[in-house]
Amino acid sequence: MQDIPPPPEVEQISNVRLSGRSMILESVITCPCCAAAKSETMPANACQIFYTCNSCGAALRPKPGDCCVFCSYGSVPCPPIQAARSGEPGITPCCAD
Repeated sequence: MQDIPPPPEVEQISNVRLSGRSMILESVITCPCCAAAKSETMPANACQIFYTCNSCGAALRPKPGDCCVFCSYGSVPCPPIQAARSGEPGITPCCAD
């Protein structure tokens, strides 16, 4: 049986183009309670306020001053923050700093 490569749009699903740069949609969330780390796909146009750790069951919420769990516990800030920091014209961040 021959392996068929995925279409290009499938290979690029973890990144979205933004002014010639890629917006990162994958982030590793590290639980502050048990230190478990898991790669998650972030919503491209919204902040995620709740996250439940798959390891210990802790219900994570953003730290004060952060808009979402990815900004608080992730390896990469959420896409709305990335967009705001990029200076992309026409971007209305949900809660950018």
